[in-house]
Amino acid sequence: MEALTLDSLHFVFSRIKERLWVKPLVLCVLSIGGTFIARLADDTGLSSVLPRVTLKSVESLLSIMASSMLVIATFAVGSMVAAYTSASTRATPRSIPLVIADDVTQNALSAFIGAFIFSIVSLITIQNHLFDSAGRFAIFALTLLVFAIVIITFVRWVDRIARLGRVVNTIQQVEKAAHGALDRRRHAPTLGALTVSLNQPENKGIPVCASTVGYVQHIDLEKLQTCAKELNCHVKVMALPGTFVTAHRPLLRIEEPTGQWETLIKPEVFSSAFKISSNRSFEDDPRFGLLALSEIADKALSPGINDPGTAINVIGTLVRLFTLWQSPLEQDQMLPITYDRVSVPELTTQDMFDDAFTAIARDGAGIVEVSIRLQKAFFALAETGNQSLVAAAKKHSRMALARSEYAMSLQDDIDAVRKTAEFSATRS
Repeated sequence: MEALTLDSLHFVFSRIKERLWVKPLVLCVLSIGGTFIARLADDTGLSSVLPRVTLKSVESLLSIMASSMLVIATFAVGSMVAAYTSASTRATPRSIPLVIADDVTQNALSAFIGAFIFSIVSLITIQNHLFDSAGRFAIFALTLLVFAIVIITFVRWVDRIARLGRVVNTIQQVEKAAHGALDRRRHAPTLGALTVSLNQPENKGIPVCASTVGYVQHIDLEKLQTCAKELNCHVKVMALPGTFVTAHRPLLRIEEPTGQWETLIKPEVFSSAFKISSNRSFEDDPRFGLLALSEIADKALSPGINDPGTAINVIGTLVRLFTLWQSPLEQDQMLPITYDRVSVPELTTQDMFDDAFTAIARDGAGIVEVSIRLQKAFFALAETGNQSLVAAAKKHSRMALARSEYAMSLQDDIDAVRKTAEFSATRS
């Protein structure tokens, strides 16, 4: 079995955090452990010092907790399922992993289930006389502590569940995920590897293709670097995270191998550095966050929902993200090149603009307020002075204006959008 690199372990840990059952399982184990740790209090000789707690009072508290926590946990699961359904239907199904990974919700469900398990196990041990007076006092103190934790968690959870799955909250969660991915890529445009030369022929080198069909979620560059050193070659990555790959699309190309490279290492070792799944993930794929926001706005513009305000909200969010993307960095803030045998292409601003604005401009072309806000957004991004951002903003401004002129029937609306676009063009 191959050893996992630190990069792979970080990716695996991030995926585990998205699983809904992990934190409840941990809390259940801690709850059971806490009950038996309380048994050690009987061996400390503190029975004569600690206050005496009657068996009936401890049983009553544990019984109340056992009966109430199961109901609350069931209610919590039902509320969470309703929130997930709302996020899927009102926003976009792509946001579900972010909604599920919400820390407050996971902590609440874990606390309720953990308290239920603790009360059941403690009640059984108490009724079977496994504790003396010190142990009973320890269980009584633990029960009060668990009650306090549950109450505080419930109060926080009530505030969160009222907003969980709502469109505005989902937009904020997607923006947070996209912001993190963009900021990491901004500090490491090539993920700590060399930049692919634009003049390099695409067919140069030995191609290595995927064995499965799906989206690239993560690339273990540390593993590619190690393999390239062993083979004394250079690796050119062809598929960034978010790329849809098949058995005929190269993940990478091995350049300048030495001797009989097939006998030294198999191409499958290189391809195993690529984590491929049926779905895209937000962490290493900044374009996926932009696409998810675009889908939320696009769904809001559908006739069945007819919510231009949400689309306008998303446009403002996209402007914030692109403003972050073009913000300059000092040289010492950039991630140093640590993988000198691997080349990785940079993200292009034009592709990111296509992901973010094309659907909104297409389906919002007939809505005057959305079209005007789009033109203002392009103007704001063109004012940044970043050349790639200015070029992409001008191109999409022209395309959005053409769509609006084609979709709108009222000349006054067309004139309003055209006026905004012309003002933006003259100012930029």
